[in-house]
Amino acid sequence: MTDPAIQVTGLRKTYGDLNAVDGLDLTIQTGEIFAILGPNGAGKSTAVEILEGFRKRTSGEATVLGVDPAHPTREWREHLGIMLQSTSTNSPLTVRESVTHQSHLFPRPRDVEETIAAVGLEEKANARSTTLSGGQRRRLDVALAVIGRPDLVFLDEPTTGFDPQARRQFWHLIESLKEGGTTIVLTTHYLDEAEHLADRLAVISRGKLVALDTPSGLRARAADAVVTWAEAGADGVVTAHNEVTKTPTATVRNLVASHVGEIRDLEIRRPSLEDVYLDLIGQDAAGSLDEEAPQSAEVPVPSQGDAS
Repeated sequence: MTDPAIQVTGLRKTYGDLNAVDGLDLTIQTGEIFAILGPNGAGKSTAVEILEGFRKRTSGEATVLGVDPAHPTREWREHLGIMLQSTSTNSPLTVRESVTHQSHLFPRPRDVEETIAAVGLEEKANARSTTLSGGQRRRLDVALAVIGRPDLVFLDEPTTGFDPQARRQFWHLIESLKEGGTTIVLTTHYLDEAEHLADRLAVISRGKLVALDTPSGLRARAADAVVTWAEAGADGVVTAHNEVTKTPTATVRNLVASHVGEIRDLEIRRPSLEDVYLDLIGQDAAGSLDEEAPQSAEVPVPSQGDAS
């Protein structure tokens, strides 16, 4: 069997009395797309920065591609692609120059023009990054993260600022990376993105893991569905009905048995992934910490192309 890409046991990061990451256990398999969800301040970015080797953990164990990320090496980093939350805005290079420079830092990079096209920046290839819009800078960050043909890619809120067409284009890129055997760890606030892309997902709230499942498995945790229908009375007045039930099929079967002909406006509504997610995080959606764990000197801000 292939070793897991990431193995985390009892991962903890504290700042005084604040438990930014509180005893996290995770196993991410090689070749899967793994999404991490949670409200602002839940500890997602802190956990990911620990796995990237940018932040020291307080306690617990972690291995990423077989290496402890607390002791990163250049060779190890050559197998990683990293896209941080913040965009890189100060580079004087053009898009093509930035991607080309980044490609020289890796032993087996993707084709530069192909990568630029994959993130939808062909028309901006000769534009300096300082002139790009926020969404275009995120696309450039994606290109820089994947140009090295990494075995493992960390993408932190990658499609923030993307228009719907750009998001779909990004999804195709991620799916093509997976087809090539790349493991992808994705943090996102877009539930449709997680549902479309992820093989499995974790929900983190206040530093703790509150759910770990496939998107369909997580959605299935909500037992109740709503069956709605309408019927006209003898006076012609139409009345809408709804029934919350754990057995919607049985409810529909009973309706069919008690009605002659078609049942008007019959519909079964099952909870969405968003419904289940909001139920899992509860009040943390509104009462979470204002921001992620505090920045410190232990977290370097890598320049464009910093693979060391």
